[in-house]
Order: sequence, then structure tokens, then C-alpha cells
Amino acid sequence: MAIVALLGTLDTKGLEYAWLRERLLRHGVEVVVVDAGVAGEPRLRADVPRAEVARAAGADLDRLRAEGDRGAAVTAMARGAAACLLRLYEAGRLHGVLALGGSGGTSIATRAMRGLPLGVPKLMVSSMASGDVAPYVGSTDITMMHSVVDIAGVNSVSAPVLANAVDAVAGMAKGFAASPRALRPARLGTDGRPLVAASMAGVTTPGVDAARERLTELGYEVLVFHTSGTGGRTLEALAGQGLFAGVLDLTLSELADELVGGTLTAGPDRLRAAGRRGTPQVVSLGALDMVKFGPPRTVPERLRDRDVRVHNPSVTVVRTTAPECAELGRSIAEKLRGAKGPAEVCVPLRGLSTLGAPGGPYHDPVADAALFAALREGLRGSRVQTVEFPTHINDPSFGRAAAERLHGLIARAARPPAAERA
Repeated sequence: MAIVALLGTLDTKGLEYAWLRERLLRHGVEVVVVDAGVAGEPRLRADVPRAEVARAAGADLDRLRAEGDRGAAVTAMARGAAACLLRLYEAGRLHGVLALGGSGGTSIATRAMRGLPLGVPKLMVSSMASGDVAPYVGSTDITMMHSVVDIAGVNSVSAPVLANAVDAVAGMAKGFAASPRALRPARLGTDGRPLVAASMAGVTTPGVDAARERLTELGYEVLVFHTSGTGGRTLEALAGQGLFAGVLDLTLSELADELVGGTLTAGPDRLRAAGRRGTPQVVSLGALDMVKFGPPRTVPERLRDRDVRVHNPSVTVVRTTAPECAELGRSIAEKLRGAKGPAEVCVPLRGLSTLGAPGGPYHDPVADAALFAALREGLRGSRVQTVEFPTHINDPSFGRAAAERLHGLIARAARPPAAERA
């Protein structure tokens, strides 16, 4: 039987959640009610009471109430709710999540949903869904449904919206419970091939395409993430869940945006998740020769004396300098040195993008050399191997070689230790 978790603040939305629960039961779905409220008394009995949610966050409910800090309480209950949902999922007691709310309830519920693996149905009915939902959805597969009116009782407008939400999550949960997705081991695609992530930008497409084709020949399903900020954050989130057998991170342009102030940054934790998880990774330096902005008018005044190029009507690029490249090399080395799993860096000595190849407008051997030197120095004495190639990143031979090196790392990581083999 499919099991749906109803997650909400039962002191303010208890009657609405009781309505949802009754409708779900009519669908033949088992319901687990999780209470993330703090203030008033709950108006519906929870299967996972608020005190248990607070404990899951390492907090005490009475203390949260006594301190009266709403922000701290919401943060704690969101963290606890995430732990509770994940615990239910890992115990086979969750095949979907439904929540409803305004700004506070949406913040708590979606933070908890973001902790669940990709594919677990997650539906948020919210009065915030008509605006910018990026802070709530992040890089996950949360479905947002606009409540039209505020969540304040079940009325002639809200009833059909909530009924659709119940029907949707019941169907998704039943499908998920009956699907091999619910039982499939991590790191395997729909046809059983191991999953590999690859990062790509328009200016690294030929090299990444060659790598993708070679990995497919070697028996992998390759998921390509465009380094647009969102793409990098999604890659990091899924790598952190252990979804991938390996990561081919050939394009790190988001790190340049983070350092210089470009618009397509994926945040300071880009290039950390695979290492923290111990996932084999092969990294390169694609598109670190540029910082990306929007239309030309968005390029900061301080950068307009550089070589500014209009990449397309929505993207303008600026060449990185030697000092910036050196800082990028140090940052990449620092992140890779902390990796728990095997990692290698493939260095294309003759260019980092279509613009940076020999003869291209961003071909700058001095700036590139600063990047390479800082990277070598930062990795000196570490377990991370640096392999240099006398070609640019978009040479097909480079992409194929990087793919084969990742295949080797994955194969070695899958072998049992020598003592176990004996």
C-alpha cells in the first residue's frame, strides 16, 4: 500500500490537514501525519508529534516555545521534519509527501522535502507558488501548486485545488510504491546502467560530447548538467545523494563566476559533493577562462576594460586574468584535496574553451599557465593525480581520454580490497 506523509503546522492548519487526510484515505492510501508546528495546540492528532520532530533536530520543543524566537523555531522544525521524512523513507514508510501553507509553512515543508531523494513525489500547495519559487524548490523535483487563495479553511475556491492536490499525490505515490524506482539501488539508471554526471557549457560541448559518447560505449548512462548556476547546484545536490557512480566534471565556469562576481555562480560549495560522498571523479578546467554576465549592460564597470564578448543576446563573457586564474587553481586544489574518494584532474594545456583554443580571442597562455601552476602546487603531495594533455579541451581525444580515466577510477573503486579478494 502506498503511504503519503502529510507535513504541516497543525496548530494553524489542522482542519485543512484533516480534510486532506480523509480524502487520501478514500484513495486507499495510508497516511502519516507529521506535525511541525510550535505555537498553539494541534487541531489534529499527529502520527509523528511535534516534540518528536523537535528532537530529530536536536532541539527541545518546550525550550523553543519559551525562547519565543520564531525564526529559530521554524529553522529547527524544518531540520527536524527533514530528518523525520528521511527516516520514514528509509524505513519504506513513505512514497510521497503533501504539504500546504503560506510563507512559513512552505519554508518548513519544502526544506524537509529537499532532503528526500530524487523521484520521491513531493507536492507543495502554497500561496507563494505564483511568485519566485526558487528559494523553496532549489535544485530538487518539488512540484509547486498555487493555492489561489490563502490556506485558511476549505471553501469554494480552495476545495477543488486541494482535491486536485490529493488526487495528484495519491496517484504519484501509488505509482512510486509499485515502481522499481522505490527499490532500485542508487547509481543505476532505468535500464540498470551505472549513472555518471557530466558538466558542460556551450563552449565545452565538443569535448564533453566526445566524453559522453565514450562513456556510453563503456556502458554508462550519462546525465549532462549545463553549468548555468542551477545546473551546477543540481549536479552537487544529486552527487550528495550518492546518485552517481562517477562524476566527469569537465566544466567549472561557475567557479569563475563565484570568484569574480558573474551571474551564473553555483555557490561556494561547487565541486565538493562528490568528494564528500567519496564518489570517483575526473575534473577538468573547462571555461575557467571566462566569467559570464547577462546582456552587455550588466557587465560591471570595473571589468569593461577587459576583452568583453557577447556570447548570445542573454550572455556576455569577460576573460579571466592571470591572478584570478591562479586563485581558481588554488581553490580547486583545496576542494579536491579533501575528497574522500578517488579524484584526478585532466589538464588541457592548449585551451579551456572554444574561445580559448589557439587562435581564439581568449587564448592566453600566460593566464592559463597561472591556473596550471597554482593547481599543481596546491595538489603537490596529495592523492589527486594531475594528467596533462597537449591539446585543448574540445579536442575529441581529450574528451575520450577523460572518460576512460573516469571509467578506470570507477572500476578500481568497485573492486574489493586485496585482503577481501584473497
